[in-house]
Amino acid sequence: MGAKEWTPESWTQKPAEQLPEYDDHMKLQETLDFLQKMPPLVFAGESRHLKDKLADAAEGNAFVLQGGDCAESFAEFHPQNIRDTFRVLLQMSVILTFAARMPVVKMGRMAGQFAKPRSDNTETQNGLTLPSYRGDIVNGLDFDEKTRLPDPARIMQAYNQSTATLNLLRSFSRGGYADLHRVKQWILDFAKGSPEGERYMTVAREIEHALSFLSAIGIDLDSSNIVRETEFFTSHEALLLPYEQALTRTDSTTGDWYAVSAHFLWIGDRTRQPGGAHVEFLRGVNNPIGIKCGPSLDPDELLTLLDTLNPENEAGRITLISRFGQGTVEKYLPKLIRKTLQEGRKVTWLCDPMHGNTEKSATGYKTRRFDNMLGEIREFFAVHRAEGSHPGGIHLEMTGRDVTECTGGADDITEEDLSLRYHTHCDPRLNARQAIELAFQVAEEIRAAHDTAEKTAGKTAEESA
Repeated sequence: MGAKEWTPESWTQKPAEQLPEYDDHMKLQETLDFLQKMPPLVFAGESRHLKDKLADAAEGNAFVLQGGDCAESFAEFHPQNIRDTFRVLLQMSVILTFAARMPVVKMGRMAGQFAKPRSDNTETQNGLTLPSYRGDIVNGLDFDEKTRLPDPARIMQAYNQSTATLNLLRSFSRGGYADLHRVKQWILDFAKGSPEGERYMTVAREIEHALSFLSAIGIDLDSSNIVRETEFFTSHEALLLPYEQALTRTDSTTGDWYAVSAHFLWIGDRTRQPGGAHVEFLRGVNNPIGIKCGPSLDPDELLTLLDTLNPENEAGRITLISRFGQGTVEKYLPKLIRKTLQEGRKVTWLCDPMHGNTEKSATGYKTRRFDNMLGEIREFFAVHRAEGSHPGGIHLEMTGRDVTECTGGADDITEEDLSLRYHTHCDPRLNARQAIELAFQVAEEIRAAHDTAEKTAGKTAEESA
């Protein structure tokens, strides 16, 4: 991929943002040395397969659903929580597939999403200043000196939790849990009877009728992996570079370097400096990678990043994840799309409607309004229709738990309701009902995009005739 003079540790020669300062360097190095000997979490062939699917999404032949925790935590680690988030993602993918009539690529913010960037390196409470919380892989959320001290031992705990999470996800996706015959069983108990739950059950019944028809005409669905299994990929922000370096391996098949901490890694809006350490690290691994695109990203800077990270313009290699905020998408996104189209760059576009719509409630909680998130998604689709490009997917922070962290939606969660079940360690997440409701709204946007494409194709055919 043209990554000249690159090694897994070459990032250490570049300026690095958002990395913690460890007091015990010897313990850190011992931890990383041990981690280098541990088995990979994912395999190179799986990442290559994902890259092919993302290339399909770039051409409008697939749609990407990426979702999961804002930041995974050690305290909330439980098989039921993993299962419930997986179930919601399955439901959302069924809704989107039914609307799009195309494959949905499922990526979880799971099994590695432990590190978080922060606006400030320190936090002050009641006159006491301590290091900011940077995710459970670095330090703890409780505001005391011992907990907030970056601890290398947490790196191995994050690896072990990721291993267990991946084992469970593989079992769910390949062991029969994702069988389409179980489509009605995926709905969570607290979502049953709700408007979005009833809409989902309508889709589920139609799928059951389709399966019954296929069986009736002699197609053996019981032995079909397409019906019984699903593909599920993992992703996280490549923020804690010492951890990522320790989990970088040479693929025995191709001889290329791969990050084996996840199938897909992305660079955050705070760490995408073209000459920075995070870009340097990711330019050398062959995984598909994402770049968060916020208001400060200039089209020429984006082109420089693409030259650095994807010099061969390989399809599926780069996913651009826009995050501008409702009401500002038309100001920032068109110029980025035009630049990539003018230069012939092959990229997949995703919409992150979460991070540009974060606000503080009157009751003191960090939250997001459902209508603002939906508004940004609609603007994202509208801009792509206007520019003649493909809206490739969505990137969400959500959970299968019945939390009250984002306001609005069919449940009409108010600011006063936030305190009821506000469990996030960092940013507010959609709960299951809100996520399903959002999926139905996105499905309508996909249908509208299809209608526009069909009309354009029909008009072009008439003009040619």
